[in-house]
Amino acid sequence: MNNMSKIIKWGILGSGRIAHKFAEGLKVLPDAKLEAVASKTEGKAESLGKMFGVKNIYNNYEELVKNPAVDVIYIATTHNFHYENALLCLNHGKPVLCEKPFTLNAIQAEGLINTACINNLFVMEAMWTRFFPCIVKLNELLDKGILGEIQHFKADFGIKQELDPKGRSFNPDLGGGALLDLGVYPISFARMIYKQSPSIIKSSAYIGKTKVDEKSCYLFEYENGQTAMLSSSNRLIMPHNASIFGTKGYLEIPNFYHPSKMVLKLEGKGKKTIKIPFKSTGYNYEAREVMSCLNAGKIESKIMSLDETLEIMKTMDILRSQWHFKYPGE
Repeated sequence: MNNMSKIIKWGILGSGRIAHKFAEGLKVLPDAKLEAVASKTEGKAESLGKMFGVKNIYNNYEELVKNPAVDVIYIATTHNFHYENALLCLNHGKPVLCEKPFTLNAIQAEGLINTACINNLFVMEAMWTRFFPCIVKLNELLDKGILGEIQHFKADFGIKQELDPKGRSFNPDLGGGALLDLGVYPISFARMIYKQSPSIIKSSAYIGKTKVDEKSCYLFEYENGQTAMLSSSNRLIMPHNASIFGTKGYLEIPNFYHPSKMVLKLEGKGKKTIKIPFKSTGYNYEAREVMSCLNAGKIESKIMSLDETLEIMKTMDILRSQWHFKYPGE
């Protein structure tokens, strides 16, 4: 950091596990400062603030968004609150990094995007995967055509969680379900690779006792015959691996949502492991992108564009419509 670099002061709405990881990621950015934290759960903002040396601690979000010292706000609340929390920030002139899924549905996403554009404010979905050094390198290789024409993509994302009807993963009132929490990762990855939305979507899902999707699989077909086979579950252990198949070979990406290596296999050659480790918690990379955009006067990231976020939300809307799954109030 040179002497002219501006310190970007962050605020965080929410105080759960992901808020802690994001705050930890900010620590490795010399031009970032965690200025304020807020939580509606008594005592949690104090705990988060004390852990990271934050002086401005609030028990409601309105006070934080009114703090003139805060330059940008990271939203780490449950899915059902993303829309109203982001809207609150934007209406108070604050740029926003909103945790994925951006909103519950495409209508909400479009509303936030329009509000940000009207107010000339930066907003981005916090799809942290896009910004990992390994994924940056992956996109460079794909752009160079190392795999030839990409024909198929496969990815699974499952984490076995205890069935808690009141918890965020299984409570429909909190935007629960595996699709929005976990399935968004392979869906966003497919969008990144193919740079388009699927023209045909086929899917199957199991809706559990709490009325949210617990496991699902989906087949995407694209205009030029390419395909993607994806799945997600909050009740099954899955390997979190992704594979990209092209006419010249394939790439395997272990732990594709936060990768540190990939394996390249080209036709007629042996496998080659490409190791690209990441620093800290990995949340520092998306924060760095936000800060770079703010310093450049941009209101949108090219790496995680608003058009892509909206298209991904539309795809997930289609999937839920196939399952006859709606959230309260939709």
